[in-house]
Amino acid sequence: MEATALITDENRQFSLRPVRLPEPKGNQVLVKTSFSGVSIGTEFALIRNKISWGPYPLCTGYMSTGVVEQTGSDIKGIKVGDRVFVRSSVVSPVLEDGTVVSAVSGTHCSHVISEVGGTPGLGLLPEDCDPETSSMFVMPAVGYISVDTSAPQMGESVVVVGCGLIGLGVIAACVMRGCRVIAVDLEPHQLELARAFGADELINVNEQPMGEAVKRLCPNGADVVYESTGIPAMIQPAIELCRLEGKFIWQGNYGKEPFNFSFLPSHERRLKMFFPCDDGYMPCRMTVLKHMSMGLLPWEKTITHRVDATDAPAAYEKILQGDKSYMGVVVRWP
Repeated sequence: MEATALITDENRQFSLRPVRLPEPKGNQVLVKTSFSGVSIGTEFALIRNKISWGPYPLCTGYMSTGVVEQTGSDIKGIKVGDRVFVRSSVVSPVLEDGTVVSAVSGTHCSHVISEVGGTPGLGLLPEDCDPETSSMFVMPAVGYISVDTSAPQMGESVVVVGCGLIGLGVIAACVMRGCRVIAVDLEPHQLELARAFGADELINVNEQPMGEAVKRLCPNGADVVYESTGIPAMIQPAIELCRLEGKFIWQGNYGKEPFNFSFLPSHERRLKMFFPCDDGYMPCRMTVLKHMSMGLLPWEKTITHRVDATDAPAAYEKILQGDKSYMGVVVRWP
């Protein structure tokens, strides 16, 4: 079938291009996309080749909402007309000249073929969920599963370094667990969002050194530290915020290249370290969507830009060039 996809080529040029998709097989579902959410961190790491899930050209995007248009013969529990959330495409689009596009994970497309459940799959969107906000479901889910895995306790001091969308998901989950949350960033807007999601203390590193500020709030160090920037240079300063026998979470994606950090500060603190990955799959996705529908997770506050699909290439160019006004971005598909 014919569809339209946001394509990135090897020169990091963006365009909206016609593509072909196969018919869904027995265990697959064809979804007409309503909204797709943008991950400025992981998507642009793929676009810049900081990490690689396949060769150029790319169709990025790993979260969307839409309406089922066709189901394979083996599908049960999902029918035509159902509203769904989608984690990724399971097929690669093909350009008009026959070039195969790497679907990584390919949800920035007018139509997506996915499977039900599992790691890459789709699920029914809860009735009360707004499809626009819900299209951003992966970002808070990544934070939720990290907090669930590292298990900070009620009353513990938690430092979240980096208040992008992943860090905000961490903050929201820690607040729900009853932790004392200290948010660290250099962007005032992101710190205000951290406060809106329940952070108790805000540290703007443009105004005060992070280490000194945390030490005033936690003289013996923080119980738990989440490094959520994905910047390798931030690892060592963040480790040194931890108390003796505290926990450190490598929350960011630090890319495929090796880098150094000092052994002794972690060793002397006898730290427990956690390396979360992905979004916790269906249990975590459904929890996030439930919290959105109940108003416990007002994720609409994070959306800074609502972009029509025809304007998506220009928006992606601005993000690539470093426009910091873009944070939570939703693409609307006609």
